[in-house]
Formats: sequence, C-alpha cells, structure tokens
Amino acid sequence: MTHYLFLAAAIVFEVSWAILLKLSRGFSVVWASAAMLVAYCASLCFLTLACERLPLSVAYTVWTGAGATLVALLGLALFDERLGWSRAVGVLLVTTGAVLLLAFEPSHT
Repeated sequence: MTHYLFLAAAIVFEVSWAILLKLSRGFSVVWASAAMLVAYCASLCFLTLACERLPLSVAYTVWTGAGATLVALLGLALFDERLGWSRAVGVLLVTTGAVLLLAFEPSHT
C-alpha cells in the first residue's frame, strides 16, 4: 500500500514543480527556481519508490495523467487560464485513463 502513497507524493511534487516553473518566470525568480528544482527531484525520487512495486506503465501514466490534470485545474484557479470545451474534454479523457489504469490494476501483496 505504501507504493500508492509514494505515487501520490510523486504527483504532489510534480504539480508543485510545474506551478513553481510558472512562478520562476524563466528562472529569473530565484526562490521559485530553487524550490522547483527541489520539488522536481523529490517527484522523481518518490516515483522511483512507487515503481519498485507498481508496473512502470501504470505508475508513469498515472503520475503524468494526474499531474497534468491537477496542473490544468490549478492553471484555471491560480493563473486565470481559460477552460474551453476541447481542454475540458482532454482533461476528462486523461483523468478517465488514469482512473481506468488504477481500477483494473491487479492488487499487489
């Protein structure tokens, strides 16, 4: 079960570094750039730990899919980005794919 917690932590850090990347303004904001690098490394470390027990195809797809969905939603909330119908459908498809991968993944004991 801890592998799912590692995957969740990897997703949180992935979303963090993506948001910090925007805040770094092309690496010109030092604190945001430094925090982004730390979050990026933490994300990869936790993804590595998750991959010890989860298949790479599942862990990586859920990591990128959930991360992309959360970043898109935070972009709407924090950066006043627009949500058109095509972006909404795309986010829905990515989220559905990640949920299906997890739902039909055999349990690991």
